[in-house]
Amino acid sequence: MKKKPIYAITYGALLAGYTAFALLDAFVIPHDTVTLQEVVTSNVSENEETGSSSKSKGVSMIKHGAYNVYAAGREDEDDTEAVTEAADEAEDKTEEVATDEAADKATDDTVTGVAGGIVTETDDGWLYKSENVTIEITKTYVDSTYVYIADIQLSDTALLKSGLAEGTFGRNITEKTSKIASEVNAILAINGDYYGFRSSGYVMRSGYLYRDSSQGADQEDLVMYSDGTMDIISEGDVTAEELAANGAVEIYSFGPGLVEDGEIAVSTNYEVGHSMNSNPRTAIGYYEPGHYCFVVSDGRTSESEGLSLYQLAELMDDLGVEEAYNLDGGGSSTMYFNGQVINNPTTNGNKISERSVSDIIYIPMQDR
Repeated sequence: MKKKPIYAITYGALLAGYTAFALLDAFVIPHDTVTLQEVVTSNVSENEETGSSSKSKGVSMIKHGAYNVYAAGREDEDDTEAVTEAADEAEDKTEEVATDEAADKATDDTVTGVAGGIVTETDDGWLYKSENVTIEITKTYVDSTYVYIADIQLSDTALLKSGLAEGTFGRNITEKTSKIASEVNAILAINGDYYGFRSSGYVMRSGYLYRDSSQGADQEDLVMYSDGTMDIISEGDVTAEELAANGAVEIYSFGPGLVEDGEIAVSTNYEVGHSMNSNPRTAIGYYEPGHYCFVVSDGRTSESEGLSLYQLAELMDDLGVEEAYNLDGGGSSTMYFNGQVINNPTTNGNKISERSVSDIIYIPMQDR
């Protein structure tokens, strides 16, 4: 019985010692532990190495707890929305630019600046405007034939000009209408009377009388005077010298006259020589000084039959001209505008190509 106190004392001491150790282990003795701060700091270091931008979010989580975990998620969502919005804006901007570029291209296709004026493509042709020239070209379909009508208004009648192949008068000198037109810088041109095909008939160009021999008393010529007026004469009624003395600057000798003094001047069965009834045609019309028209028809193809002289005269009369004159036709019939041939010239319908001719009638591209 005397030993019980010793056991009790020993047991109590051991219990107190263990308790003290437990308390010291929990609160005093240091251990190799990893804190949340260290975890976050480690993640921040890793993210910095990998270029991540989550450092501020990690610190925010430590400082502000679970609410900021949600907030950080919202920041990610906001960032995503911002990026998406930026991408959408960029896409919209790209689409706007593409649309603007397409619009600009469409505008370039339809409205083109050229020397001295602007060319606009219309629903049925083209419009050219400059300070001194207005040209409206219409493509239409008449009597199973494609016809190109150029209405021309000039502030200066001297802008209605003639051009020679290679710039020279001569029987055997020819070039395509487009080539001559390019050489003289024309905005609009048609073939002339192909004077070189004949050895007679009055020929005056730009006020210079090249040929004064007559084709015959009944030969009808077109005369343009210095004041811009036009008239159709018979070579049997007046000499070339007299015409020159009266102020003529251009004389064309193909014919015949189609409309004279506002009236159709050919019959239904009138044709030039032994030509076919339906042909490609070229004509010039006169309204008043400064107001003229060029007319060219296609022909000899399945798409475009061609016109008789009477049909051409009817067309010119319908246009309301005072005078209209037939120029060289067939394979010569060509209309050139703004750097290209806009009709379909052909000799026999098997091939679309220009015939080389002696001369053209044109409007210069630059107002000179």
